[in-house]
Amino acid sequence: MLLVLCVDLDDDLGRKTGIPTPVIGADDVTEAAVALATADPEDSDVNVLFQGVNVHDELAAGGEAVEVAAVTGVDGSDVKANRAVGKEVDRVLAELSTGEEVSAVVITDGAQDESVLPVIRSRMPIDGMRRVVVRQAQDLESLYYTIKQVLADPETRGTILVPLGVLLLIYPLVVVANLFDVAGAAVLGILSGIVGLYSLFRGLGLEETVDGAASTVRNVLYTGRVTLVTYVVALALIVVGGVQGMETIEAVTAVRGGSITAGVTLAAFVHGFVQWLAVAGVTSSLGQITDEYLGGRFRWRYLNAPFYVLSIAVVLYAVSGFFLPEAQGVTSLGLSDLAMALAAGTLTAVLSTLAFAVAESQLPSTAGVGERKSG
Repeated sequence: MLLVLCVDLDDDLGRKTGIPTPVIGADDVTEAAVALATADPEDSDVNVLFQGVNVHDELAAGGEAVEVAAVTGVDGSDVKANRAVGKEVDRVLAELSTGEEVSAVVITDGAQDESVLPVIRSRMPIDGMRRVVVRQAQDLESLYYTIKQVLADPETRGTILVPLGVLLLIYPLVVVANLFDVAGAAVLGILSGIVGLYSLFRGLGLEETVDGAASTVRNVLYTGRVTLVTYVVALALIVVGGVQGMETIEAVTAVRGGSITAGVTLAAFVHGFVQWLAVAGVTSSLGQITDEYLGGRFRWRYLNAPFYVLSIAVVLYAVSGFFLPEAQGVTSLGLSDLAMALAAGTLTAVLSTLAFAVAESQLPSTAGVGERKSG
């Protein structure tokens, strides 16, 4: 059997006429169409109902087993409307109950009602679909619905409207720039760069990464974590260390007469940079340890971090100084000094590990206290 299914997704039929749905049968659907046309002659669903009856009559005249029905959704959410249509389709199929396989020809009045097609298809095969709109408005209705959907979707709206808005601002901003004797080409270049960066940002899908970073920063600010300050200080120290490393390279180059190998260049940079890097590492690790203690997660082994940083810094400073000549800001080390520095760095790391391991086994940490309390 073929079912001609007239779909009224926003329930104009029920709201404007009070007729209960679903409506089954050519005579009942015709009466419903007349009632809706009387209540609102401009409603496009009137055309859907009459078209459904017309298709039914044509197929019946050809000798095919056919029935026509009108189903409605609800006014408002598309999800709720689709579910309501699905329930009414189930009722229609239950009332037909012919024992034959039922397929449908769906009649709608536009693109919005066609969102219910997957719901209908999940219940029976769809042999065809016909959209009924006023001829003069056939494309206009679809265009309106498409624009409405685009503007309702935040992601699509941001992707399309933001670059479009920037492009539309180019001309007025160039005019304003010329009034203030600013080169219009400079403004054009800046705006083009903004559009380009935005396009790359969207194309590479960095929205979630940036949102996650912003959320982390907000949480850090609101919870008063010390690491926020120590990380900023550490970053500043690293920048200073980079500058110091470049100055060390210049000093060694001057001593060597303006020509040094790549290995010496690397050693000079490390020699000038590693001291500041060590202070940055100790600063950030102390901030992290403080936050762990305040959060009740402190363990004695966490105190190893500053000592490890100092040990590594001593080793790198000594090794780099071994390969450098005497120069301003450079501590040139001999073989015996290098051996002592390596031994000191190793002993510092080993002794700190042993000391805090013993402390953790003998003294309670805040994490251990919390675990015992919860147990």
